[in-house]
Amino acid sequence: MSGLAHGTDGGAPGEWRKLALLAAASGGCGLLSLVAERLDGAGSPWALGLVGAACLAGGWDAAIDGWAALRRGRVDVHLLMIVVAAGAWVVGARWEGALLLFLFSAAGAIEHYAMDRTRGAIDALLDKSPKQARRLGPDDAETEVPVAALLPGDRVAVLPGELVPADGLVLAGESAVDESNLTGEAKPAPKQAGAEVAGGTLNTWGRLVVSVTRAEKDSALQRIVRLIREAQDSKAPAQRAIDRWGDAYAIFVLSASALFYVFLRLTADGATEGQDAPLYRAMTLLVVLSPCALVLSVPSAVLAAIAAGARQGVLFRGGAAVERLADVDCVCFDKTGTLTAGVPEVAAVEIFPEGADRLRALSALLTLEAATTHPFAAAVVRACQQEGARLLSVQGLSNSPGQGVSGAVAGARWSVGTREFVGGAAAPAAAVPAGAIVSEVWASDGNVTVRATLVDRIRDASRPTLAALHAAGIRTVMLTGDREEAAAPAARQVGIQAYAAALTPDAKMAAIRRYAAEGHVVAMVGDGVNDAPGLAAADVAVGMGGRGSDAALESSDLVLMDDRLERLVDAIELSRRARRAIRFNIIVSVGAALGMAAYVIFRGAPLPLAVSVHEGSTVVVCLNGLRLLARRPRR
Repeated sequence: MSGLAHGTDGGAPGEWRKLALLAAASGGCGLLSLVAERLDGAGSPWALGLVGAACLAGGWDAAIDGWAALRRGRVDVHLLMIVVAAGAWVVGARWEGALLLFLFSAAGAIEHYAMDRTRGAIDALLDKSPKQARRLGPDDAETEVPVAALLPGDRVAVLPGELVPADGLVLAGESAVDESNLTGEAKPAPKQAGAEVAGGTLNTWGRLVVSVTRAEKDSALQRIVRLIREAQDSKAPAQRAIDRWGDAYAIFVLSASALFYVFLRLTADGATEGQDAPLYRAMTLLVVLSPCALVLSVPSAVLAAIAAGARQGVLFRGGAAVERLADVDCVCFDKTGTLTAGVPEVAAVEIFPEGADRLRALSALLTLEAATTHPFAAAVVRACQQEGARLLSVQGLSNSPGQGVSGAVAGARWSVGTREFVGGAAAPAAAVPAGAIVSEVWASDGNVTVRATLVDRIRDASRPTLAALHAAGIRTVMLTGDREEAAAPAARQVGIQAYAAALTPDAKMAAIRRYAAEGHVVAMVGDGVNDAPGLAAADVAVGMGGRGSDAALESSDLVLMDDRLERLVDAIELSRRARRAIRFNIIVSVGAALGMAAYVIFRGAPLPLAVSVHEGSTVVVCLNGLRLLARRPRR
């Protein structure tokens, strides 16, 4: 079966208006034909012309789509409807044929409208895309330029009530920015110097000076739109199964109707006419077996779920993610930047031996950390700079994911990362508050060793999110590359059910595969490069999109765009609602088809009743999927 039931997959935005107009013309001509027959009597040429016009208007779009499919060597539902309408004219049931095409075109208009509503929820994001920006020159003079002309490093002014033109960093000013189109959060976020802002968000009350960090094509807004477009083009497994058997089913429907007609002709006692005529009953069977509702049962729910999630800062990267997330019963989390805030502060920086050149060691540490994207790097760099360390040149930089980096700085080969990676000796713990989540960054050139002790904190949303997952019967596990001393207090504070520490990226991947081998459907939540192998191994990969690495996002099936962990609970609930909607749609579509088919075969049924049940089930399926657009996350 090519496409959706009434061609909604390839329809242009707003096409439902044309179909609604054709359906209205079909219905109007059909009613006028009944009036003409009542006034002029049976066989009125006016009535015949009007009922023909009703069929022409109602079947126009179906004929175009059916012919296009036939030219590609495919049989679709549009062709089936045209065949039935022609058969109705052959047996003298002209008004029944007109009713069939009227209801088919009306249902098609409703389906297009439903899909347009889904697309509209996505396209609303693009409506927030600004077109002009106030670029500041060296003398702070403002020049209005197209947003597409902005480059990283440009400074722009954003006035109250204006959209932020590009992703950037606030240099000066104070305001609050409405980020609801990206995150679903209605409350504006406060912004001041040093805060990040995203293009397409709304500046509410203060003037901001922003340094552009990403060109328009790389902005958060454009990235969201690209991810959603990919998701719309990616079909769910259930939809792929329906499409795979669609053409075969259409041929089965035609064959079954033909065999039913032959059977009735061979077994009929004498001449039959009207609703008992073999051709009439065969046409009725063809109508009720046509799979309009079944073909729409999955995409109507999946596309609505993708759109609803996008408005809430949850991006499903395809229908498969929507379906699969509903089955997840084990969620594995990275620690730093996922369960914790990921913005640790340096509590102490120690040099061993004590008489070593501190400034030289800190400059080497700063230089190598500045070349990494690890969540600890920014804090370590700031601490080194505060002590006067300088950024030096580095040669032969090499990265060992999950372990550290190495490079030649000022003639010496330095390594920065875990204690095991740099070969540091055990040392007494630094003085930190009791119960603090402590992590360490080590550096060494073989003679001098540096230990930076960092303190992180648990995200406010982590504990309630895990509690909600536990209430839903989902197991939670923390997989971290940090040492036991950092992992244990984090696990206790967040309330996770199990954890494993000191894991390399490969070990994280092996742990996920072990849970999968035990029969779990596993989701992995992470944000770093070292999480990418684990994300790839999980049944559902969930990336933290706010500051998540490109590698993590590319490996993700689901992206939490604003880094709010509680969105994961919303996503799972939305996925489960979508699955319930899909199951309901399939039950309605299959039940209506089989129930009416049995009635037609054993008792016979008027064509208008068969058409009403067929198109009615199609409309019910569409509207049931559309309900997901109105879904709001529970708090």
